[in-house]
Amino acid sequence: MALTPEQRVTLHGFNNLTKSLSFNMYDICYTKTKEEREAYIAYIDEQYNSDRLTKILNAVADIIGAHVLNTAKQDYVPQGASVTLLVSEGPVVEVPTESFDESPGPFPDNVVLQLDKSHITVHTYPEYHPKEGISTFRADIDVSTCGEISPLKALNYLIHSFDTDMMTIDYRVRGFTRDIDGYKLFIDHDINSIQNYIPDAVIDAYDMIDVNVYQEHIFHTKCKLREFDLNNYLFSYTKEKLSVREQEDITERLKIEMDEIFYGKNIR
Repeated sequence: MALTPEQRVTLHGFNNLTKSLSFNMYDICYTKTKEEREAYIAYIDEQYNSDRLTKILNAVADIIGAHVLNTAKQDYVPQGASVTLLVSEGPVVEVPTESFDESPGPFPDNVVLQLDKSHITVHTYPEYHPKEGISTFRADIDVSTCGEISPLKALNYLIHSFDTDMMTIDYRVRGFTRDIDGYKLFIDHDINSIQNYIPDAVIDAYDMIDVNVYQEHIFHTKCKLREFDLNNYLFSYTKEKLSVREQEDITERLKIEMDEIFYGKNIR
């Protein structure tokens, strides 16, 4: 059933579609020595500790119009952190007029939408290669909502909350809801790609691959930065301190690591 932004369907009961967004970001760094690796992990743990992650998730809750019912957070030893928010529908202040629009979504100061009982979670995973001098940091964020709105409204904010080399984004709509005549609606908005919700400036900066299963309402997009600057992947020094041979060797290692993550397979 194709709907325009002006059309609204009268439902039997409430909209109980479940919409789930999984946002995975990766940061890659070359750490030549044990000391560099430990310093990088310490930096990541400080930058993305549970307090800062809680602030990010609370901003996401604001964007999708949720009231936070409970917050659970934990910093782990030796590294990593997790935060989980349980959220509920807030009071309806304004009827959304763009529920069926495909758009990047607002920043935190533009909130007009609500949702039913849902959850927002984040987990971080710092790690390193035992031999190649590569350290990586991954953050997994899941936003699951029930009701009319889509968690894709928070995607714009999430992209701008992390300085990321690569992103993997999954979106799925599950279940069904009924109109007053009993007709099942398995999705309540038009979408042909997650890229519909990614700003043009971000699309221009990344190479992107889509894998979508339209009949199952499953959408998958992978993103990798197009431009490569070695200085962005060195921790606490610049490439000028390296020989040309070292720069070439490190660049090759980093690009292989990024390609393996992007394509999801070992290619060496």
